[in-house]
Parts: sequence; structure tokens; C-alpha cells
Amino acid sequence: MIFRSIFVLTAALALPGSDAQAGQAAAKPKVDHSLGYDNTPFLPGQPWRVHDITRPHPPKVTPGSIPGAPPSDAVALFDGKDLSKWRMTAKGKTATSTWKVANGYFEVDPQGGDLVTRDKFGDCQLHVEWMIPAGETGKGQDGGNSGVMLMSAYEIQVLESFRNVTYADGQAGSIYGQWPPLVNASRQEGEWQSYDIFFEAPVFAAGMVVKPAYMTVVHNGVLVQHHKEILGHVVHAKVAVYSPHTPEEPLLLQNHHHQVRYRNIWIRRLKGYDVR
Repeated sequence: MIFRSIFVLTAALALPGSDAQAGQAAAKPKVDHSLGYDNTPFLPGQPWRVHDITRPHPPKVTPGSIPGAPPSDAVALFDGKDLSKWRMTAKGKTATSTWKVANGYFEVDPQGGDLVTRDKFGDCQLHVEWMIPAGETGKGQDGGNSGVMLMSAYEIQVLESFRNVTYADGQAGSIYGQWPPLVNASRQEGEWQSYDIFFEAPVFAAGMVVKPAYMTVVHNGVLVQHHKEILGHVVHAKVAVYSPHTPEEPLLLQNHHHQVRYRNIWIRRLKGYDVR
């Protein structure tokens, strides 16, 4: 009899239109959470809740139409036509660039100075395409040498490293004098190569570095530097140390007296999260 009573009571609770069922429906109104929540826990170290309905959405950026093309928020530093975004340095002086522009690329003038951007940059994403011309026969550091220097100070080496052998932290893809690349992803001379560089600028206070620079580098689509800490300003045959500088500095392409070619250079200034 006890079991029969329990069954009858359960069945009654489940009857359509019963008071119990109506109460359950009233207690669970359907809420649309597609845009987020306002009652979830806060994320550690952030002012935002999990799935926060008030968290700002990131700005929209249109990707390049083909791999390597600049996205809509990039600054085109070289569009294949002229070097108006650059100036040349020579023994502490500035001059009109003598680097040659032809056929959609420009080429180092071995007799000129380095090339630096007229604008300055800090945290950034940088795309650079470069080539060691066919027929390069130099050995070691004379094998088509140049360099891409973030903030004119922190160098990713440009060199013929498909056949040419030099010290590991001086070959293509290295953070010069500090970190060899994880792998050698070099193409042979006469072929275009690409660097995609993701850079975090150092932070200084009272003449001291309080946050070092970091760099991630993708060479020809292959990760070769994975968020590596930069030890300091590039230097030859010495341990790098930092010299304080402003939060933004020009990008520099090094003239190492070899006719290295460059094309399709663009840069994006990186902002923090939750910045509209």
C-alpha cells in the first residue's frame, strides 16, 4: 500500500496543469544570455566577469586579401613605389635615401647609410619580405648580411643561411647575438622570404629597465622565436645591455654593405585588451 500511495502521488504531480508543474514553469523563465551575463564570477586580475555583458568588443579589422597582404589597420611602410616613409642615416646625419627602388622592391645601397622609418613605433606586429640576390658567394657574416631592428635596437638577423654557415646566434632568424632560431627555415638565395615579427617594447623607469622586451618571430611561416626575452641593445661579440629610450622609436633596416632586397613592409601598432 505504501508503494501504491507513492506512485499515485508522483503521477498526480506530473499531471498537465497541476499546481506543482505550473510552479516549476513559473520559477524558470527563459533568459537570453547570447550577449553575456551580469552575475558570473569575476576573472582573476581583471575587472570583468566571465562572459561579461558589459565587456567592450574588439574593433573590427579586415584581413589582407591574400597571405602577406596588409590588414586594414596596418601602416604600409613600403608599397612598391617609393621610400617616402623612410630616411637614410649616415654618420649621425640624415639624407635622402640612395637605396634603389625597382620592380616593386628596394635594394640596399652598400655605400649609403641605414634606413629608418620617419614614424616611431613601440609594441607592434611587423611583416617584412626580403631576398638575398642569386649569386651571393659571401661566407659567414659576409653572406648577404642585413638586419631588421625593432626600435633601431633589437635585431632579427637577415643573412643567407640556406647554404652559408656562421655562428648560430648570427644566422637568419636569430635575435642577433642572443638567441639562435629554433629551426633553420631559410630559403635559398634568389627566393623571397618573409618575417612576421610580434614585438613587446621594453619599459624603463628612473633609467632602469623594469620590463624587458620580448619577441616572437615566424620565418617563412615557421615559428623560429617563441616569446623570447631580449637581453638588451644589439651589440657584436659582447653581452647585450639595455640603454633607456622613449616608448616609441623608429624601425631600422641595416646597411651591412650587401645588396639585400626588401618589399611588402607593413606594421600594426598593438593596443591592449578591451581598448575600443
